[in-house]
Amino acid sequence: MSNITSLIRRAPKRLTAAVAMIAAAIIVPAAVMAWGPDRPTFTMNNPSDHVAFNSITDNPNIGDERNFVGIRPDNGDNGVNNTPWTDNEPVTGGQTYIVRMYVHNNAASNLNLVAQNVTAKFNVPNTTGKSVQVDGFLSTSNWGANNSGNAGAPYEIYDSATFTSSQDFNITYIPGSALFENNSIGANGGVTLPDSLVTSTGDKLGYDHLDGKIPGCMQYAGYVTFKVKVQTANNFTFSKEVSKHGASKFTDNYTAQPGETVDYLLQYKNTSANQQNDVTLRDTLPAGMTYVNGSTTVTNAAVPNGAKVSDNIATGTGVNIGTYAAGANGYAIFSATVPTADKLTCGTNTLVNTGKATVSGYSISDTATVTVNKTCQPGTISVCNLATKQIVTINENDFDSSKYSKDLSKCVELPHTGPATTVLGIVGLGAIVASLGYFIASRRALNGGNSKNL
Repeated sequence: MSNITSLIRRAPKRLTAAVAMIAAAIIVPAAVMAWGPDRPTFTMNNPSDHVAFNSITDNPNIGDERNFVGIRPDNGDNGVNNTPWTDNEPVTGGQTYIVRMYVHNNAASNLNLVAQNVTAKFNVPNTTGKSVQVDGFLSTSNWGANNSGNAGAPYEIYDSATFTSSQDFNITYIPGSALFENNSIGANGGVTLPDSLVTSTGDKLGYDHLDGKIPGCMQYAGYVTFKVKVQTANNFTFSKEVSKHGASKFTDNYTAQPGETVDYLLQYKNTSANQQNDVTLRDTLPAGMTYVNGSTTVTNAAVPNGAKVSDNIATGTGVNIGTYAAGANGYAIFSATVPTADKLTCGTNTLVNTGKATVSGYSISDTATVTVNKTCQPGTISVCNLATKQIVTINENDFDSSKYSKDLSKCVELPHTGPATTVLGIVGLGAIVASLGYFIASRRALNGGNSKNL
């Protein structure tokens, strides 16, 4: 009981026991609400007779459970001051906010119905604007399962909440901040969830373990939370592009051959009226792409012909490219190698990597995509050999989950990290590299043009 009391004090909204009654449902349209899809709803006195999530309309803690995603400022008080959760949160640059998802299997407790493969995921866009919407998705593989023999089926529900401001901004997920709180494994400050929560994979939830199993009744309900930082983005620009190696024809998406080398371009410009110090560029390569050691060069007014810098731009914590006066700009180029055919899956392989510029704690991210096609014999698949940690192609009929995995990332070694490296000093006051004139004139990121040639 003490665990439950402690959780109630910490949780975004308190957890209470559900009343097990005969199920009854009605259909209520979503109208202009951000939740969906339309689904049968229930009440506290008439819970569901089957596995169903977030469909009770009179929950004493959060009201209509279909509105299950909310935002509030992170005041460092762990919710003690009961700051309300909102669907529309006005934000301040530099402030940290908490995003919450409520999770409740609405099946009546006396039915002993356990939801399977319960998974939560969020879409946290890297867009910049005066309004940024975060979308939460909750799914189970046996929605509708009951004691009458219906095993149920996969089903996903969603809800969203929006950050707003009078000036352009973006939001950045804070790695390691995702938690799941409930009356069991998450009762003492919450259990940490993997950062895959904010990817298309999502994270399994649970009650006693993160095994995807959640029984019906409010005592088994929980909250997923994570933190984001709001960053004003109207005082500098950043873009990320890719090109065939040596061609200097940069674009958002390049179709490469297996094993080919490509070049990545990261561009920054100070669009404010003030000097910006310690500008850092960093790039995160997708699994399978290999950074070419010693390939990174940085160009700006101080080094108009480019200067070699450390490999930390893609293998560490980033490269500090110096200080920039109002209107000044700089860019970095490095190379990476596409996976060879034996490390690719059959069909189309989409390799997306993310570049990021950080100034005074604020970051802007952008992505570039390399598409690689691999033709395989009909009936074959590419898998990870769990014993050798090598990607191999086998007949689909020979797949054995004890020997192979279709998750090819299990055969990919992640890059090592290291300290950031400072490489350049102050770039000329207000000056843009003279030798970059043709570059700036051709770059849409710097003057609104459409050319991709560098």
